[in-house]
Amino acid sequence: MTIKQFKDAPLAHYSYAIVSNGKMAVVDPARNPMPYYKYAEEQNAKIVAVFETHPHADFVSSHVQIHKETGAKIYVSKLVGAEYEYEGFDDGNSVEVGKTTFRAINTPGHSPDSITVVAEDEGKTAMFTGDTLFIGDVGRPDLREKAGNMKAKRVELAKDMYNTIRTKFNDLPDDALVYPAHGAGSLCGKNMSDAASSTLGNERKGNWAFKEQTEEEFVEEILKDQPFIPSYFGFDVDLNKIGAAHVQTSKWDTPVQLYTSKVNAKLIVVDTRDEKVFKAGHLPNSFNIMARSENDKYETWLGAIVQPEEAFYLVINSVDDLEEILERTAKIGYEKQIKAVLTLSKDLSEKTEKLDLKDFKNNPENYTIVDIRNKSEVAEGKIFKDAITVPLNELRDDHNDIPSHRPVVVHCAGGYRSAAGSSILNNIFEHTAVYDLSDEVNDFK
Repeated sequence: MTIKQFKDAPLAHYSYAIVSNGKMAVVDPARNPMPYYKYAEEQNAKIVAVFETHPHADFVSSHVQIHKETGAKIYVSKLVGAEYEYEGFDDGNSVEVGKTTFRAINTPGHSPDSITVVAEDEGKTAMFTGDTLFIGDVGRPDLREKAGNMKAKRVELAKDMYNTIRTKFNDLPDDALVYPAHGAGSLCGKNMSDAASSTLGNERKGNWAFKEQTEEEFVEEILKDQPFIPSYFGFDVDLNKIGAAHVQTSKWDTPVQLYTSKVNAKLIVVDTRDEKVFKAGHLPNSFNIMARSENDKYETWLGAIVQPEEAFYLVINSVDDLEEILERTAKIGYEKQIKAVLTLSKDLSEKTEKLDLKDFKNNPENYTIVDIRNKSEVAEGKIFKDAITVPLNELRDDHNDIPSHRPVVVHCAGGYRSAAGSSILNNIFEHTAVYDLSDEVNDFK
């Protein structure tokens, strides 16, 4: 068998194609199936199977679209309660793809319905572990308390993960290749390695989850310091259980308006342009969630700041960016919430004042400083001791404790999030100057 790994950098998502004897299987595919179709053509292979390790929270899968366009069968645990056509794939189930045998292991912990897909071919073993086993870590157990067919408390799932790691992989060899659904940077775990794959032997030696420890110790460790849960996670779990719409059709069913200077004031505007361009002129009620390159976590912060099913306008820098920004928005299933994609007029009334950095350094007491980093970051130490802390994902709802009688300065760790945070507060505090410290926060570290 030949295994190809696909990486979606902004979401730190890995998906896979496995080719054997002219047949191809796909594991945990991203929203757009075209890369898998192109690879199938390159390999002269027919896609016959799609394996879903669980209903994903952080991205929308193309499993149903692939099934409709290729005839491939979808294999997923019966515990998912999927509403699309599928073959149940649980303990004891197996299927042949070419000369490769795929079998299922139920591995609850990240979710109650997680499976690990084991592929075996001529003495070679590969494990597609989804969000169960990562490189150096295991999946977080706190995402299924309010979403999905099977809901479970975080402590219950933490205990399930303990049992999974202790018992579910014992018959697999040390040289089994481990291919997870995520790498470092994903919010589905907290201490993942930068490595894209590993072996089970290496994980048994180096992954904290495999070390000798009591269930109580394991549960305490896995639950502490988990990152925040974006608003869209539960929405995507439910959407993946149903199956998303055809991505190309859904993306392009979106109005486009050029040279815009006015929109419905009741709707928010997500402006993806660079912060300098945004601050020079933007529409009222705009949030600056930048999507300049794959290094910007646009998908995550869009889904953390904007609520599922909340309508919004989407501002792009140029029509050249239209395809890419629609694609990135569709990854989390938000494309249907777009009222219209806009390019902007040169004549815009809303501008953002630049902070007088010298005055701020000399007189910080004259400003209200707002730290919008995550709680785990703040716990490691404040940059400004008197700063008020409100994480960016909570800022729209929890701004009432921020005094507005003085100018407000917003900061994060490096500048990306503060562009979004300051733009949010600019819309809330109509009579207070709000400044973005941006990357000049590094001067104070």
